[in-house]
Amino acid sequence: MTLPLFEQPWPDGDYRFVQLGFVVDDLPAAARRWAAVFGVGPFHILPRTRSTCRYRGAEAVVDLQVGVAQAGPVQIELIEDHSPGPSVYADMAKAAGPSGFHQIATVTSDYDGKVAQLTSQGYELACELTAGRQRIAFVDTVADFGFFTEVVEETPTFLAHLTKIAATCADWDGVDPLRVLG
Repeated sequence: MTLPLFEQPWPDGDYRFVQLGFVVDDLPAAARRWAAVFGVGPFHILPRTRSTCRYRGAEAVVDLQVGVAQAGPVQIELIEDHSPGPSVYADMAKAAGPSGFHQIATVTSDYDGKVAQLTSQGYELACELTAGRQRIAFVDTVADFGFFTEVVEETPTFLAHLTKIAATCADWDGVDPLRVLG
């Protein structure tokens, strides 16, 4: 099969970037704008969540609301940060303003190995949290690349969630660009 110039096969291993994340200051407005300008949608707006994490070696609180939509092979995540103190989201806001590109994400079945690989190259594990039974790490690759690298532990529940979102977006007719989930 011949692919157009801009389409290439995915790299082997855990380098399939499944998500691009953007910090936004108004989640519904940003989702509507993405849908109108880029035709990406519908955005699935998840409930606001608050959890504890380990941020740069200290306990911290992350308070977020996110919206996700599929854009071909990559999910777009819009993140509205309500965290009361320091966070990886506030870090980017200080550097780039209240809205902008934040992270690439990869899903791996070898979470510990992937995090160790990145930290062994000199990158700091800036934030780590557990969502249910799933671990998520944000590795500080900002100095070299301008964004964080998010490592998401592969779980059947998370893969099912990604599949459901992708299917909804594949069949999207352009109507109702925001889907608020309970």
